[in-house]
Amino acid sequence: MVAEFNPELEKSRLSERVEWILSTAKRQGAEACEVAASSQLGLDVQARMGQVEKLELTRDQSVSVTVFVGQARGSATTTDLSEDALTRSVEAALAMARVTAPDPAAILASPDQMIRTVPDLALDHPWALTPDQALALAISAEAAGLAVDARLTNSEGASVSSTRGVSVHGTSEGLLVGQSSSLHGLSCVLIAEDGDSRERHYAYTHDRNPALLVDAEEIGRDAARKTLDRLHARQCQTGEVPVLFTADVASGLLSHLFSAIGGNALYRKASYLVDRLGTQVMPSWVTIAEDPLLLGAIGSSAYDGDGLPTRQQTFIEDGRLVQYVLSLYSAHRLGMQSTHNAGGVRNVRFSGETDWPALVRQMERGLIVTDLMGQGVNLVTGDYSRGASGFWVEGGEIQYPVHEVTVAGHLDQLFQHHLVAVGSDVDTRKSLASGSLLFDRMMVAGESA
Repeated sequence: MVAEFNPELEKSRLSERVEWILSTAKRQGAEACEVAASSQLGLDVQARMGQVEKLELTRDQSVSVTVFVGQARGSATTTDLSEDALTRSVEAALAMARVTAPDPAAILASPDQMIRTVPDLALDHPWALTPDQALALAISAEAAGLAVDARLTNSEGASVSSTRGVSVHGTSEGLLVGQSSSLHGLSCVLIAEDGDSRERHYAYTHDRNPALLVDAEEIGRDAARKTLDRLHARQCQTGEVPVLFTADVASGLLSHLFSAIGGNALYRKASYLVDRLGTQVMPSWVTIAEDPLLLGAIGSSAYDGDGLPTRQQTFIEDGRLVQYVLSLYSAHRLGMQSTHNAGGVRNVRFSGETDWPALVRQMERGLIVTDLMGQGVNLVTGDYSRGASGFWVEGGEIQYPVHEVTVAGHLDQLFQHHLVAVGSDVDTRKSLASGSLLFDRMMVAGESA
């Protein structure tokens, strides 16, 4: 049913609304205006123990209006695209702008900065999926997982989702661009019991192109394997040992580094990497770049949130921080130029040449982290402390599952001095993607020695 979405008609409809708002805002007294509009159609199905748990067909739309009066701005958002509702939104935004303190950094992209032609990045792929077919996929994923082992006694369900949408961005400076995109996925969460041990885990797949999704039954079997592997977990001893973060959690660790070089944190002096441009922040063998123009990739976009064209660029070269992550606003606050990163980085790929078995052998003895809990990350100081679970390694081989431990360190020290290897197993399901990360030393707090 989501395949019936017509992106060209939606883009035309939204573009007309955006142009109408821009002209209305000018008539009402706005000196400048920015409008972001979106529309999407989605299908979400969940099954549990072979029965339907949820069936939702959603049709969402929204418009966000930002108007400028002098150096002050005000914003309003609505899901009603009628002229009356949009007029009220413009009036509300103007009322806020007239009582808001001036902010000289709040500027729009000038005509010479903004994107003019939007390339086709193959971001929109329809999936001719009916609710019955989606339900059948969810049931087959769960059934395949439960059939793996008798210890798999329960399930939190399997889900199938499919969404297609269009976004349009326009400003009074002459910007009017739009992109269509899709995202499809399937997931399964299973529960295993053996004696007094009870564990849950999951597996998932998502992609813009449904043809690239992992088979539903394989997702169920993967969830089963991961759940069974966690049975009879215990704590490990406290001490400083090598720690290996699997690819799916390593990307989160890398995201802390990118948050620390993001303009919002930098101009607020809320980052441990303030004033570190040009200095060493990672080992000399590390170079990290983004490629927002990859065809069909999760993070791809032709333009950023300011309407500037995205581009391939390097942030860390030979271990040195060579560029911050800046929007127009944060760049203006810092007295710098935008890096065309309003909305963040896109399609970062941090990978090495070492495969997973070799990483485990290289660490010899230590902790593999497969899951992280808690919010113990302080970007101002760089202190890092998270609850973790995973597996203990001795002699280069996995020995037993581990839970209820804490891993801790300092992000600057970890990335500069203790990162020794990056895996080739990049998790491309994420825009900021990393291979597994091996650190030669972190503090692990478990049971007393």
